[in-house]
Amino acid sequence: MTRKLVIVLANANPYSDEAIGAPIFQASVAAAMGYQVEVVCTGASAVILKNGVAASVHVKTAEARSIYDFIQEAHAAGARFHCFSTGLDACDMCKNDLIVECSGVIGAAHFIEEIMSDDCRVLTY
Repeated sequence: MTRKLVIVLANANPYSDEAIGAPIFQASVAAAMGYQVEVVCTGASAVILKNGVAASVHVKTAEARSIYDFIQEAHAAGARFHCFSTGLDACDMCKNDLIVECSGVIGAAHFIEEIMSDDCRVLTY
């Protein structure tokens, strides 16, 4: 049975290293552990998937790596990133604004189907 983890970034401040760093790191760890991981960004948090935004946020002032570096690491480990359709509207973005690591835009039906499966766990930030 496939084990799935969906991490929802809905209320996490995308410009706060503390709020956005931990869920991205957890996505990377879970993917490395063999979980099927999906990170869904919605509301104001969706802006983290906009080109250039994650690259400007650092976990610590002295940390050379940006949140974008952590997104790339999680993606390389197998985590998939999605923008919720309402997140595009909330952040005044279009699909062309999204980073290449974003697997696409999802809507409510896909989201509900994913989280209602028996093998899925959901973390919300």
